[in-house]
Amino acid sequence: MIRIGVVADTHCPEFLDELPEGLLKGLSGVDLILHAGDVGGQSTIDRLSLIAPVQAVKGDHDGSMGDLPRQCEVAAGGRRIVVVHGNRSRLIEEPATLLGTLSLGLVWPHVWLPAYLKRRYPRADVIVYGHTHTARADLLDGTLVLNPGAVYTVDRAEARRRLSRRPNWFEWCWLQVIQHRRDAVLASFGIIEIADEVRARVIPLR
Repeated sequence: MIRIGVVADTHCPEFLDELPEGLLKGLSGVDLILHAGDVGGQSTIDRLSLIAPVQAVKGDHDGSMGDLPRQCEVAAGGRRIVVVHGNRSRLIEEPATLLGTLSLGLVWPHVWLPAYLKRRYPRADVIVYGHTHTARADLLDGTLVLNPGAVYTVDRAEARRRLSRRPNWFEWCWLQVIQHRRDAVLASFGIIEIADEVRARVIPLR
């Protein structure tokens, strides 16, 4: 059996000073780590590489990480795995973010994203993505489409911490609203196990 650790949206050291100890312990013993973007810095890949080989893609916050691809394909256990961040054009992303923010986190219109990714990568056995900061697993015509959730999350305390750092006006406006979010925010990562079947688990970070 092959065990693959799946992480996304670590934003470290962009917003997180270091990776959570629970994540590092939870990934112990995996054969491979897939990072679905918004890495945050090379130090994050270096730290994860001490656990297992890392395949990572670029997220919309990874502008300084020019060597990362936008997508990658990995063969593991006879399965074809596609890794992509999941962000789309600003014409889609900005209205979605506005709706999620104004609804205080209750409505995030990303429900179509797994189906979109399945259409975009029809030959993949597994598709790993991030970006939405929401853990989700869908089985679409035999393809596992997995979002492991985000390692870095913005709850009320984190919004106030970032506000204390005097962010730019756009971030300040967003944080002023999202600090009152009503949805539950829980950091998480995933594990994929490949044997005769492909199984996936999302593991919360407490």
